[in-house]
Amino acid sequence: MDYVASGSNVKVLAKAIHSLSRIGEELYFESQEDGLALRTVNSSRSAFACFHLCPLFFQRFHTPQGDSFRCKMPIKSVQAVFKSLSSLEKTVEKCRIEWKPEQSQLTFTLHCKNGLLKTHNLSFQDCESLQAVFDKEQSPNVLRAQPRLLVDTVLHFPPSLEEVTLSVSSDRMWLKNHVEDESDQSKAMMTELYLSSEEFDDFVVTLETSITFCLKELRGLLVFAESTGLPISIYFDEPGRPVVFCVSDSVLEANFVLASLSEDSHHKNNTKCAPTAPPPDDFMCDDMDSYLIAMETSEIAGPSTQINQPPGSTHAPTTPNHRPLLDHEQEEEQEEEEDDLERPPNKKFRSLFFGSVLPTPSQASNQTLQGQDVLASDSEDEGSP
Repeated sequence: MDYVASGSNVKVLAKAIHSLSRIGEELYFESQEDGLALRTVNSSRSAFACFHLCPLFFQRFHTPQGDSFRCKMPIKSVQAVFKSLSSLEKTVEKCRIEWKPEQSQLTFTLHCKNGLLKTHNLSFQDCESLQAVFDKEQSPNVLRAQPRLLVDTVLHFPPSLEEVTLSVSSDRMWLKNHVEDESDQSKAMMTELYLSSEEFDDFVVTLETSITFCLKELRGLLVFAESTGLPISIYFDEPGRPVVFCVSDSVLEANFVLASLSEDSHHKNNTKCAPTAPPPDDFMCDDMDSYLIAMETSEIAGPSTQINQPPGSTHAPTTPNHRPLLDHEQEEEQEEEEDDLERPPNKKFRSLFFGSVLPTPSQASNQTLQGQDVLASDSEDEGSP
């Protein structure tokens, strides 16, 4: 594998790596016959970014036929190769990326003026291909604008702001900062900007909707798009589905896929429904690995199957066929239901890789118990008269 980027494309490559560093901590490097793919994902898997560089982007592009090279490495180590963006275009004439099968390192060589060579040998790890699941072509809403318009819009929001809400109608788009707790809206500073459809290059809206996503990851793409002067396309659907920001031309394509807040989280405070019992345990609050292990090792029983709770369990799920509770159990159940109603709604982001929504504890209990007859757990009170 041997790639050589020259001239202004060296700075474009450096800008792409710096943009990816705003999202994830690891850079996934994949060499293919149709180009070079640079990908990353954040720790919560709610943001994914990919730069695909075509063979025409490079002065030299050599990849063995039928062979692909994949690896991952700390993105900070690659970022250190292109740490000086301001002087990069003035001092560096070309950048060579090389790897040989007998080597355990990826070599970046910067050919500077006056014959100076800077060589960086970076260690890497073998990995599988990283790819998010999304189809932007099926999105009902497509907006395209010059980067300067979106950069000027985002400047009105403070750098510490985590989430923004994007809304569209048939003739305009507006952005506002997202406040999670409605009781804090009176204390927080609210910022809202309106953009007419005439300010966009393309404005196709077939579904009037509002989506909430993280702003931090978007800033990285805006910096890259502004430096290259390429327009930004926005593909989005209903809340809970990913929003895709795309920048492309004849030799490169960049896709930033951001998870959006589920619609249930917006309306949970306004929905009145019968109180539900707390979950049997708090394993939903554990890490993702524990959740996946629990899902793999548990089998959902049929309607005629009974599930026994382990002895000593402190919570007993309630169903319409549940036995009558004792007096002290009813008091504890009522207190837990009141606490559950006062608890603020949990955020739910759609997973980009599993295509599902991680449910809240109450929803997890309902989904597990639906269509099942559940026996109450054994307790010391059952033996008493």
